[in-house]
Amino acid sequence: MVEIGIGGEAWPDGVADERVMVRAAALAALDGAGKRPAAAASDSASGLVAILLTDDEAVADLNAEYRRKAGPTNVLSFPAAQNPEGFLGDLALAFGVCAREADQQNKSLADHLQHLVAHGVLHLVGYDHMNEDEAADMEGLERRILAGLGVADPYAAEQGDHD
Repeated sequence: MVEIGIGGEAWPDGVADERVMVRAAALAALDGAGKRPAAAASDSASGLVAILLTDDEAVADLNAEYRRKAGPTNVLSFPAAQNPEGFLGDLALAFGVCAREADQQNKSLADHLQHLVAHGVLHLVGYDHMNEDEAADMEGLERRILAGLGVADPYAAEQGDHD
């Protein structure tokens, strides 16, 4: 249901812990958005969401190619076209950006990753934050998802850029 790949050499040796946290956040976001099929509740199925944990350079390349924006960002979401397999899309997270933001925001990298993954997955299922109402809906859902994971409210103070 959630496939996680590691690209580049930016992610630390302890990345197994991040994989567990990232998978939990993706599954919680799918549950929270009502998009996790009951048949896949055990996470034995794979392929609904693909997540790439990579370096800033790779995310900068993706950002330039697909968004025409220079430089890396914390998370990129690539929703898939509707398909019979139920594949929702891809996420790419830049280690350097994520680590710097977590440090600047005085939070653990794990908590920040869980927030960014939940945020990205919500984009994959159609949520956005282009206006105040959309942002309020999406942020409220993120808060509920993260609270269920034991992660503090990421919007308690303005924090980070979420693309």
